Amino acid sequence: MDFNFNHDQEMLRGAFREFIEAEIAPKAAEWDEKDHCPVELFPSMGKVGMCGIFVPEEFGGAGMGHTERIMVIEEIARYSAGLAMALFTHQLGMTPILDYGTSEQKKKYLPEMCAGAKICGLAVTEPGGGSDFAGQKTTAELKDGQWAINGRKCFITNSHTADVTVLTARTGEDAKGRPALTTFIVESDVEGFGPGRKENKLGLRGSTTGDLIINEAKVGADKVCGAVGEGGKIGMAAIGEVGRASMAAIGVGIMRGCLEESLKFANQRELYGKPIAKLQAIQFYIATMRVRYEAGRLLLYKAAALKDAGIPATTEFAMAKLFATEKAIECAKDMIELMGGNGVINEYPAGRFLRDALASIASGGTSEIQKLIIAGATLGSFKA
Repeated sequence: MDFNFNHDQEMLRGAFREFIEAEIAPKAAEWDEKDHCPVELFPSMGKVGMCGIFVPEEFGGAGMGHTERIMVIEEIARYSAGLAMALFTHQLGMTPILDYGTSEQKKKYLPEMCAGAKICGLAVTEPGGGSDFAGQKTTAELKDGQWAINGRKCFITNSHTADVTVLTARTGEDAKGRPALTTFIVESDVEGFGPGRKENKLGLRGSTTGDLIINEAKVGADKVCGAVGEGGKIGMAAIGEVGRASMAAIGVGIMRGCLEESLKFANQRELYGKPIAKLQAIQFYIATMRVRYEAGRLLLYKAAALKDAGIPATTEFAMAKLFATEKAIECAKDMIELMGGNGVINEYPAGRFLRDALASIASGGTSEIQKLIIAGATLGSFKA
């Protein structure tokens, strides 16, 4: 049992951290203030291997695992949770193509996405509620050899920036009379498909979130990802082990940001003639943040290691997501209290960390949804 990154992973993390500290950290506050998604940075992120780090080399990726993918998201979220959200959603949309797409679809889409030349998204959530996955109203009907898609998706990350969107739509009913969903690959220039309202979010700014309006958008049979009627399985697999993993990584990144910025402030700020880091009350804040960060990190990377080993990890990612996002809020609140009046001044990142942490709860399934997943698995595997 090894809880450390190996030599190659440490070298990789160092290279990513160098890039992030130069290209992302100095601009994170501005992106948050202007709610700007830096799409112009995606080719640079692609060049250093961030976009397609988990994609095999034959399709333009780095051929690494989800442990390394999670590492990238945590490192970016340390400074910009919004950009981390945009990047992981890009990867989230790539996942169905990688796991279920045809050889032609992989060759057509993945290399440009790995390079950051094209941005991807995943559109599942609808006005009826993101947690009611089977209750989607968007439909796709086969007409004269083409699928005509109609509906509306909401709260979609990369809604206004994605060049390609992977979405789910109802294409009939299964043998038990339940809605059968199918996954489609839709390019942004398809007639009848486009962004609607852009949301003005509390946190995770730096990623676009909004509606997608679909009105008789027609795509060929070659745009079906996976088998017809298997969209539920495909979508839930991506959300359960890529989406939730990434939200957990964002929570861990925020906690690390809170801890490191609090340490910096506590060592620089003086009170009663000495740094406040010497005060016991401040040390209690620091200690609690450290424990939360380390616990969240262990939950996250354990789950990532399971996925890389080919072991189902949906429950483990649910635990990591629940813990990391909830504890990120507590860390941000403690950081504000540690900093006193400075904690509510936007010159410091404490307020941004808190807003990003709060916005992370609903993404990838609320805390209550994670608890239901965890409880269901626990009740089925543990005996009283």
